[in-house]
Amino acid sequence: MERLTQSRLSPWPHRLAVVLALVTFPLIWVGGLVTTYDAGMAVPDWPGTYGYNLLRYPWQTWLAGPWDLFIEHGHRLLGASAGLIAIGLVITTVIADRRRWLVMASCGALALVVFQGALGGARVLFDARLVAMLHGCVGPLFFAYLAMLTVVTSNWWNTSLSLTGTDGTRLPRSAWTTAAMVYLQLVLGAVVRHVPLNAAPGIFRAALICHLVLAAALVSHIVMLVVRSKRVEPEASRLKGLSWLATALVGMQVLLGLATYVVKYSFPAWLGGYAFAAGYVVEEKGLFQAIVTTSHVANGSLILFVVTVLAVRSTRLFCLATVEAVCGSFEQPSDLAPQWGAA
Repeated sequence: MERLTQSRLSPWPHRLAVVLALVTFPLIWVGGLVTTYDAGMAVPDWPGTYGYNLLRYPWQTWLAGPWDLFIEHGHRLLGASAGLIAIGLVITTVIADRRRWLVMASCGALALVVFQGALGGARVLFDARLVAMLHGCVGPLFFAYLAMLTVVTSNWWNTSLSLTGTDGTRLPRSAWTTAAMVYLQLVLGAVVRHVPLNAAPGIFRAALICHLVLAAALVSHIVMLVVRSKRVEPEASRLKGLSWLATALVGMQVLLGLATYVVKYSFPAWLGGYAFAAGYVVEEKGLFQAIVTTSHVANGSLILFVVTVLAVRSTRLFCLATVEAVCGSFEQPSDLAPQWGAA
């Protein structure tokens, strides 16, 4: 497939995709705080806020109100911002790019925003923990989708040359498998966080054990991913950096997971005999607990984002011919969209 060499597309679809990803990460953060503080019902109506239009709710009441109202309404405002940016992304892609597959991809981002917003509304209207858990699972999925979108809208996607090599072709498979494992781990984490208080103890224990077993498997798979990324061609050196970044984030996630269990669920009993730990008690919904727990949730989504970028980039470099055979040829950008200056 010929590559764009003398002209390039408008940079605005890529810029909006990046902005949407930058808005979505704090949206996941605040959503994690909403769950940590059980603030999902701080605003009992939807799509408005206490009878007001979402965007016209008095900011003085919002900023000076209770903490659970502050984070819940802030979560809604961030969600509305993501929706507006997604609409702008679709419009910009249609006007400035017009490649059919990319227009459909931008529409997919908008559809996921709408679906996630509807799940959030259903969680409020029905006050259901199951819907809250689904809402928490779709958020990281949307973030991973944006990771893909930021890569395919970039000029790098259009100008990079395909590479060959047996070791390189193994890397995309490992990266996609790792991304799937990370997402499954996030789903198990959502199950752990949303187990009903009146559920049998065995349900929480089973979910937690599965979460820990998959965490061990994920650590070993990340190590294998680093090893395979070191064997690729020098032209794909950026993939090595992404694999090392994913490894660092996974290491941080393990530490955050241990800290989350300590501050949220249980402190090791054998430490009670030491003076520095004798007076420690688990403080439910304390500030430190909220920061650690929410960091664990948000960092998991960040791992998924980085691994997805690695998977899409490695697929572009080593497997694009196979992708085109399955999905159809990617249209020539220079034939379908206005030119925006020399490359």
